[in-house]
Amino acid sequence: MFSAGAESLLHQAREIQDEELKKFCSRISKLLQAEDLGPDTLDSLQRLFLIVSATKYSRRLEKTCVDLLQATLGLSACPEQLQVLCAAILREMSPSDSLSLAWDHTQNSRQLSLVASVLLAQGDRNEEVRAVGQGVLRALESRQPEGPSLRHLLPVMAKVVVLSPGTLQEDQATLLSKRLVDWLRYASLQQGLPHSGSFFSTPRARQPGPITEVDGAVATDFFTVLSTGHRFTEDQWLNVQAFSMLRAWLLHSGPEGPGTLDTDDRSEQEGSTLSVISATSSASRLLPPRERLREVAFEYCQRLIEQSNRRALRKGDSDLQKACLVEAVLVLDVLCRQDPSFLYRSLSCLKALHGRVRVDPASVRVLLPLAHFFLSHGEAAAVDSEAVYQHLFTRIPAEQFHSPMLAFEFIQFCRDNLHLFSGHLSTLRLSFPNLFKFLAWNSPPLTSEFVALLPALVDAGTAQEMLHALLDLPCLTAVLDLQLRSAPAASERPLWDTSLRAPSCLEAFRDPQFQALFQYLLRPKASGATERLAPLHQLLQPMAGCARVAQCAQAVPTLLQAFFSAVTQVADGSLINQLALLLLGRSDSLYPAPGYTARVHSVLSSQFLALCTLKPSLVVELARDLLEFLGSVNGLCSRASLVTSVVWAIGEYLSVTYDRRCTVEQINKFFEALEALLFEVTQCRPSADLPRCPPQVVTVLMTTLTKLASRSQDLIPRASLLLSKMRTLAQSPATSSTHSKEGAEAIRTRATELLTLLKMPSVAQFVLTPSTEVCSPRYHRDANTALPLALRTVSRLVEREAGLLPG
Repeated sequence: MFSAGAESLLHQAREIQDEELKKFCSRISKLLQAEDLGPDTLDSLQRLFLIVSATKYSRRLEKTCVDLLQATLGLSACPEQLQVLCAAILREMSPSDSLSLAWDHTQNSRQLSLVASVLLAQGDRNEEVRAVGQGVLRALESRQPEGPSLRHLLPVMAKVVVLSPGTLQEDQATLLSKRLVDWLRYASLQQGLPHSGSFFSTPRARQPGPITEVDGAVATDFFTVLSTGHRFTEDQWLNVQAFSMLRAWLLHSGPEGPGTLDTDDRSEQEGSTLSVISATSSASRLLPPRERLREVAFEYCQRLIEQSNRRALRKGDSDLQKACLVEAVLVLDVLCRQDPSFLYRSLSCLKALHGRVRVDPASVRVLLPLAHFFLSHGEAAAVDSEAVYQHLFTRIPAEQFHSPMLAFEFIQFCRDNLHLFSGHLSTLRLSFPNLFKFLAWNSPPLTSEFVALLPALVDAGTAQEMLHALLDLPCLTAVLDLQLRSAPAASERPLWDTSLRAPSCLEAFRDPQFQALFQYLLRPKASGATERLAPLHQLLQPMAGCARVAQCAQAVPTLLQAFFSAVTQVADGSLINQLALLLLGRSDSLYPAPGYTARVHSVLSSQFLALCTLKPSLVVELARDLLEFLGSVNGLCSRASLVTSVVWAIGEYLSVTYDRRCTVEQINKFFEALEALLFEVTQCRPSADLPRCPPQVVTVLMTTLTKLASRSQDLIPRASLLLSKMRTLAQSPATSSTHSKEGAEAIRTRATELLTLLKMPSVAQFVLTPSTEVCSPRYHRDANTALPLALRTVSRLVEREAGLLPG
């Protein structure tokens, strides 16, 4: 969330029109042409960067301004801050045909990195990626200790490796591997010299001190990213940069490529490589460059794990320890996949690390790469994978749901490792109530992730419980908020909305009378049972105004669409019936968040029709339940979309065409129920508490009654009388209080059309209940046969009959 000032600046930047932007670009062009690029130029470039980056679409800049930005970026005497801004603006414009930066004429390494960032943002146009990679390699090949710094170019090289792995030739890859070995293993253990000394400083005072560990002890082993000091030398900076690109280089540099080796399929090779464990450090120096780099990378990761055991003196160093542990485990995983001999050398320290971090809530993010390591290496890791799963899916979501970074990484872990779950996929599926806690608390950023994950979570055995959980997701958000508020050790910075005061909700959360309902909502696993949470909906109504609850409520319709798309792939006939009943039952039992009910009803209505299309016999099989639903519709206007879908489905699928079990008695019962419902709708008058009933409900009711009458001819007189009354009612002045002028006209027109059809029962049955043959494409394509001809004939008859009817 941005502050009010930042939001105001972003709004102003987005509102700038093209003409105003053109004038501003002209002003910047004049400033860039001046000899002195002073504070005004810096301020104007900052404003321009805000303008071009504040919108999702590209802003068009004047060609003169773009050319001057490129020229300024290429000036060797230009202040660094201005060049950084020029590069940032040009990156925001990319890809663009108006950019023509020259890589070959740039000498300064920092400047090279800025130019390269723009070229890489352009994409691989004219093989810019290859050109950038070759330029960086030329800089690496020039062994000039006193020359320009290389540490600005290593991030560029890492990007090139990811974008175009085949850019480097074999000798170039060998060279880079050698340089990485040097930087990773042989960086200095002395701190860097100060930039400048004072007049009174003595040579002794300016002597560099030794590098220290995070706990303050003097470092006795080689330098790593976790080594600390006041100043760093160039090779120490290169050490840090080399580690940051190490995993990408290991993945893309080898001839076998990323992830091609599977430890489960190489048990024989693993057994034959046990002797490699006894190799000494001196012998490892005789290895080829690529194998030597792997050996050094292994030692580096082992050193990082050892350094993470130390107690950091500063919080920043403690956070860095955890981040380095994550990266070290990921690098070890790559090494073990490329060379199984590393697996046996890694297991002991990784098992010890897992035992240490699983009881440390602050190190919970390290558990994800550790779990991936143990699961991806299968039985060779000799780890109880079930215990790893249980701890991962039971404790972490329940205790750390409020961590946005962990939530995203956890869901990404689930998505990326679905292929590893194999026999344990049921554990993941049963843990969906815990995973939904991440979603409930972090719904805006996680919605798309869960849409992608839901197909793997949906199972026929838990589909109903999952649908209940999705419908109750805003309620879960409110309960999680109360759980944090009532925690004994509240954080210094509250994670909840401090502007919301809900003492009654907190009292209810602590009340033993409601503990069973709250515990059900906070359950870690699917229980196989469902609880009616209507009492909680009323208790937690004051929380409906919470911003986090409102955000969650907005995400639910999208999640429901994804759920039904997935569940229809695994649902049998019985489950489809149960889901249809669940939709009807939950339509009047939703958490009262603002606008939530209307949005959910819109999805439920469309999905009910989708279920009927998937299984048309559903209407006949659930005839009793549908009759009960129509007979007990309270607040029909608030559920108009769902009622309309149910009524339309009855008219469409209550026919022997779709189910031979359909009887005249069933048709008569539905006709009576719909007739009573139409009478209730037409007699109802809108008020402050009762909204106006949409005319679509009336027209669909009339159409369905006409369809049923065409299938049971004894009902035609009753249907005709009812339609006549509706036409008369639509023309009366009293209707204006119930429906708009357009709505009343739609009702009158529909009643007239249906009345005319019922005067010709055989035609009505042909039009309203067409056979399967009539619905085939041939009857719609050929204008001289069947349906088009019949429709033209019916149209003439309808027009003729309408002209004879009194107005």
